[in-house]
Amino acid sequence: MSRPGKNPLVPCAVPVVFLVAAVFVICTPAAATLVLTDQSLVPVPPLALGSGEQARVTFAVLPSGDTTFIGTHTLQMQTGLSGARWDIQVIANGRAAAQQSASGTSAFVNGYLLSYPVTSDVSLTVALNGTVPSGAAPEVTILQVTELDTAGQPVPGSSILISAPVVSPSAVPAVSRQETQSSLPASQPSPTKAGSSAVCLGAVAAVLALFGYARVRK
Repeated sequence: MSRPGKNPLVPCAVPVVFLVAAVFVICTPAAATLVLTDQSLVPVPPLALGSGEQARVTFAVLPSGDTTFIGTHTLQMQTGLSGARWDIQVIANGRAAAQQSASGTSAFVNGYLLSYPVTSDVSLTVALNGTVPSGAAPEVTILQVTELDTAGQPVPGSSILISAPVVSPSAVPAVSRQETQSSLPASQPSPTKAGSSAVCLGAVAAVLALFGYARVRK
């Protein structure tokens, strides 16, 4: 007769759970880590509506698994600038490894272009030109980078956002134009007029002196 209250399946359930969890962790590829290392925005924010903007951003690709980036994943880049033009450069071990251009609000980089052995030094430079749209206030997205998995879904914690504040043209202080010429006060005669008056007075004085001298001789 068996003892009541004992379930022979319970001792086996715990090891099975741990085994399934371990298999899930091993089979799930780790996402790469993008680290922002440099950025340049021209002009410097705050930006004006309708103004052009040039951005140059560099990321370091740090491995989180067997490679620097999962080859079956995709790097998605988006911007809020209108008429955007992209120039994307992959640098591996100090040399240009891949280059691609794109236009529009989105650009994509295939994972195999970023996938190298973990001992490699891989970085990504994005040059972006566009225009701040009229409805962008109070801020505009300059660049947002997100890693997408094989199903096209964002990998949690992989997104990097770079944005800038936007002001209306009326809020930008106008630079007053400095006068390049200055006029003399109205109360002071110009040098030319003053010289002419002195010559006339001198001539009148000379004529009067001659008349006086002639009368004295008579």
